[in-house]
Amino acid sequence: MANEEHLGDDQPLGDVPAGQADEASQADASSAPGAEGTPSASGPEGDDLTVDDILGAAQTEAAAGADAAAAEAAAEAGEENPYLEDLRRLTAEYANYRKRTEANVELDKQRAKASVVVQLLSVLDDLDRAEQHGDLEEGSAFATIAQKLRASLERLGVESFGEKGEPFDPQVHEAIAQVPVPGTEQHTVLDVVERGYRIGDVELRPAKVAVAVGADG
Repeated sequence: MANEEHLGDDQPLGDVPAGQADEASQADASSAPGAEGTPSASGPEGDDLTVDDILGAAQTEAAAGADAAAAEAAAEAGEENPYLEDLRRLTAEYANYRKRTEANVELDKQRAKASVVVQLLSVLDDLDRAEQHGDLEEGSAFATIAQKLRASLERLGVESFGEKGEPFDPQVHEAIAQVPVPGTEQHTVLDVVERGYRIGDVELRPAKVAVAVGADG
């Protein structure tokens, strides 16, 4: 019977008074995860935040105001956005690249045409000689063929150069003879032996000419 009179700390759970048992149950329930008044770890403020939660969070008015103030201050100070400068530089570089590419493509086309047309220059020379000797009578079949051939080459971009009386230019003229002419102050084309031809920037051949020079050499 003595054991029943001294309960102390070793008192069995079954012998706790009813009031004390209810208080202990309420205390355990309030401290349990997810209970009312205690934040849950699985909520948006817990430890399981995802990247989408962070990116989807709305910007506060204070942060937005700070960004706007910084942009306005930079504009007032005359500071330019470094990313804008990079964009302008890249845009200019791309424009130059396109121009160079287009120019190279066009030059390749001209060279391809020139490789074919150069084989026909001797025929054009024969036509020029025939015309000088009066063999290309207007309305004749030979003259019609010559006209069609020249027109076809012009549509391909073929241009002839080298005319009597024009100043001699060693860049486009090939002097095969020099003829002293009294009173000549500037070297000029006295006679065109063979016309020069080009397609755009591609020279097929220079004009072969006789050059008039001063009588004193």
